[in-house]
Amino acid sequence: MKTLIIAILSALVTTASAQEFRAPIGRQKPVRAMATPPPVSERPRVGGALPKAFGPGRNPLQMLNPWAPARYGIWIENTSFDPDHPGKWNGIKLFEIIF
Repeated sequence: MKTLIIAILSALVTTASAQEFRAPIGRQKPVRAMATPPPVSERPRVGGALPKAFGPGRNPLQMLNPWAPARYGIWIENTSFDPDHPGKWNGIKLFEIIF
């Protein structure tokens, strides 16, 4: 029984002395400034044929006009291409979210 009490007391003394030990603090390195994070847009940009046709100030019939002014865009902007076959179109981007 004496051995058990001595073992418990020595364990308490060891843990108590380990908790009081503090590492010495020497000269610390200067803190460097963090790089400015990139700006986060408030909402993602939207693209595709439908937002372009029905956006503010747009005329959807001008998308069918081959002689439309350049401000209405060109067909390549709303076309998806097949990566396996260069130059081959794959479909039309009706609605596109750009992050």
